[in-house]
Amino acid sequence: MTPGPPASPPRVAVLDDWQQVALSSADWSPLEGRVDVDVYADHLTDEDAVAERLASYEVVVAMRERTPFPRGLVERLPRLRLLVTTGRRNAAVDLTATAERGIVVSGTEMVLTGTPELTWGLILAAHRHLETELGNVRSGRWQTTVGTELAGRTLGLLGVGRLGSVVARYARAFEMELVAWSPHLTDERAAEHGAVRAELDDVFARSDVVSVHLPLSSRSRGLVGSEQLRLLGPDGWLVNTSRGPIVDEGALLDALRRHTIAGVAQDVYDTEPLPAEHPLRAMDNALLTPHIGYVTRQNYARCFGDVVEDIGAWLEDRPLRVLEPR
Repeated sequence: MTPGPPASPPRVAVLDDWQQVALSSADWSPLEGRVDVDVYADHLTDEDAVAERLASYEVVVAMRERTPFPRGLVERLPRLRLLVTTGRRNAAVDLTATAERGIVVSGTEMVLTGTPELTWGLILAAHRHLETELGNVRSGRWQTTVGTELAGRTLGLLGVGRLGSVVARYARAFEMELVAWSPHLTDERAAEHGAVRAELDDVFARSDVVSVHLPLSSRSRGLVGSEQLRLLGPDGWLVNTSRGPIVDEGALLDALRRHTIAGVAQDVYDTEPLPAEHPLRAMDNALLTPHIGYVTRQNYARCFGDVVEDIGAWLEDRPLRVLEPR
C-alpha cells in the first residue's frame, strides 16, 4: 500500500531550476501552508551529493531528465513518497525501484510546439550559416558564406509522432520532400504526414537533412552510427532535438572531424550540461544549443501548473497523472 502524506507539512525539493523560474511559471498558492518548498538552481552530478541533499524530502520535482533517479539513489532516499517529473516520459527514473519502495511517480503534460519550432530554427540556421553571419555583422565583416535553399530538397524524419509530425508539417510549408522511418511506421501513416516510408539506411541515403524525433529506449540507443552518417554524405546535415544517445557520439565526432557530413545541429547530448571541454564545442561544423527545445514560457507554465496539481492530488489522496511506458 502506498504511504500517504505525513502529518506535518511535507518538504518539496524542486531540482535543476537553472533559470530560476519554477515558482513564477505557475500559481503555487493552492499549496501554500500545506508544503514547504525549496528550489535549487544548481545541478549536482555526484550521486552522494544528490542523496545528501534530498534525504529529508518527501516530494521531489524533477525537471525532465536533468537529474537521474537510478535504483542506487532511490534506495538512499528514505523519506521520498512522491516524485513528479515534467513531461510524460522520463528514461532517467528507475520505475521498478520506485514501485518497490511505494514511491508514487507522476508526470505532466507539455506544450509540444517548442521543440519542433527549435528544430526548424536549427535547420534554417545551418543552411543559411546564421551563426557565422550574425558574428560577421557584429564584428564589422560582411557576407562570407553562401546559403542553401530548402525548397525541393529532402528531409528525412526518424519518427513522425507528436513532435515529428509537426516538423513534417513545417517541411511541407517549405516545399521539401519527406521520407520517414520509425520501427512501426506504415506506408499509410507516413502518407498522412506527406511522407514516403523508407528503411532506416534509405532515409539517410536519400535525405539532405535527417531530423531525429524518437524517444530514447534500448532499441533507439546508438541507432544512428557510422554507416548511417556515411550514407548521409558530405552535403547532409543531421539534426537532433530528441535525445543525445540515439546518435553514437563517437561516430558523430569522427564524421565531423573528417567532414564526411556537412554538419550536425543538435540540442541534446550524452552528458548534460555538456562538459566545458567536450570536443563538440570546438567543431566548426557543429551548431549547438543547450537543450532548449522544451524551454519556453508556455511549456513551463503548463509543466509547473501540472506539478502543483499533482502535489495537491497526492496530498488529498486523489489519482495523479502517470508516466507513459518507455
